[in-house]
Parts: sequence; C-alpha cells; structure tokens
Amino acid sequence: MPSAFQLQCHLVLIFLAASKGETRYLEVRDAGEDDPFLLLSEDLKRELSAGQIYRRSLRCIDMLSIEGQFSFTADQPQLHCATFFIGEPEELITVHYDFVNIDCQGGDFLKVFDGWILKGEKFPSSLDHPLTTSQRYADFCESGNIQRSIRSSQNVAMIFFRIQQPGNGFTVTVKKSSNLFPCNVISQTPSGRFTMVIPHQHRNCSFSIIYPVVIKISDLILGHLNGLFLKKPSAGCAGVGDFVELLGGAGLDPSKMFPLADLCHSFHGSAQMKIGCDNTVLRMVSSGKHVNRVTFEYHQLDLQETETRKENSIEEFCFPSI
Repeated sequence: MPSAFQLQCHLVLIFLAASKGETRYLEVRDAGEDDPFLLLSEDLKRELSAGQIYRRSLRCIDMLSIEGQFSFTADQPQLHCATFFIGEPEELITVHYDFVNIDCQGGDFLKVFDGWILKGEKFPSSLDHPLTTSQRYADFCESGNIQRSIRSSQNVAMIFFRIQQPGNGFTVTVKKSSNLFPCNVISQTPSGRFTMVIPHQHRNCSFSIIYPVVIKISDLILGHLNGLFLKKPSAGCAGVGDFVELLGGAGLDPSKMFPLADLCHSFHGSAQMKIGCDNTVLRMVSSGKHVNRVTFEYHQLDLQETETRKENSIEEFCFPSI
C-alpha cells in the first residue's frame, strides 16, 4: 500500500531555490505523467548493453537511478523544474556539466544540491551532513567553468533549474562511484537488508525508508553492554556517545521526525519494530571512539501485519497514517 508520504511526493514536489544558503521553495502543482517515482521504476527495469551510454531528454520533473547523459531544452518558459538522482546505498553520484546555455543575467539558474529536498525538508539533515547548507549548493551561474563536476556525499543528489527562453537548456553526464562506508542513505526499495559501519568517526548517519515498514535489527556493535531502551522523556540514551535511534514521521528531514526508540548497547539477537509512519529512519550517532556497526532488514508493512504481534516486537507507532 502506498504511504501518505509517497502520495504527497507523487502529487506535489517542492523544490528549493537558494541564495547564499537561504532557502525558498516552489510548488509543482501536478506531476501527472511526469511522476518521478514512476520514472524511477522505468529506469530500474532498463538493461543496457556493455559499454553503451544511456542518453535521453529530461522532463521538467524527473528522477533517475541510472548513469548516462541527460539533456533538457525548454520548449516554453520553465520556472519550477528539478531532477532527483538516486543510487544504490554504496554509491556516490557525480554530476558533470557538458553543455549549458542559460541566461544567468536574465534570472535563469541551474544548481546542484548535495542531497534531496522535498516540501522544504532536507536529506541528509543539517545535523548529519559534513557540509554547511550553503556549501551543499553548486550554482552554475556563480561558478561557471570553475566547478563543472559535483560529487554527492551520499546516494542521492538533485539539480533544480529555471529556464525562461525557449531553446535554451543544458546537458549533464551522471556517473556513480563506490562509497566504502555508506553513511546517509535513502532506500530505493520498500524492502532490503543493510549493514551500516562507522569506523572510528565522529559523525551521524541515517538510513531512510519512505514506506511504513517492519524493521528487524539483528546485530548491533557499539562497545557497550547489552540493553534496549524505548525513548521516554526521562530515559533513553542521554549521555551515551554511541547509540542507534529509530525515528518516524511524515517528512524527509530526520531531525524533524519523532524519536521512537533508542538502542544504547551492543547485542546479538533480534529486535523488531513495526513502524506505520510515512517515513522510517534508522540513525546511528557515533562519538568516534568505536567501530560501530548495525545490521538490519526491513520490508513494507501491510494491514494484515498490523493485526498480528510478533515475538520481540516493540510497540507499534504511527498506524493511524496508513
């Protein structure tokens, strides 16, 4: 069953236009046939011959999960356009400007953002990204030939643009590279299995699943004793430098989501949770003193599962939203 958050994404995509780190966002009234999530499904099914470069034109609202060369040419003034890029969890995305013909002085723009923005919310959140908000933008009209290639810090990135003169446009090449220790991730699919490792680094990493899910944590190594704590006003992992938290909510930014549970200590076994929220996030906070590791699997939650409690399940959350 599609989540409410997915339906919102299908109908309304809100993109950011920024100046010196200050954000403004624009509404796309009707995605219709330009639904980027449907386009993502098409890309995932496409098979290319070895060595073949995938080329196609971009739509004003688009989503891509494949490498290739992509062009946009305005046939009318296009004011509120964006393309979302997504890779596998262990991939980084590089966007290279091959050709750009826009009127920067006349109000056109072409910007790459390191991450995603939906409904004015960012992923990764400002708390979890190594760069400041302003540093996450690469504005062609400001950098020109100085910075023609931009690489993301995680498996998602986006471009947003305004082109007012018909006939103007741009061409970009998108490539992917390996990321040895994936940190912030948006899952392409509603089910999967993943191991997150933070090797002696002081950083926070989030794994986002834009579906109601059953999530099962099977292994957690934090350098502490055994224990599992539900989030309460006076309890939880306060004062512990390394922990994992589960978050749920209706938006994209983990820092604005509701904290559901804390896992403060290492364990080997099984901890399962049903989360009916539009978006589910597993977030690891690391002090840098340990090699922290968590292994988990997840699958989309259906209504039948909400009626059956399983062994080792934590209290359910957010079920009114599905």
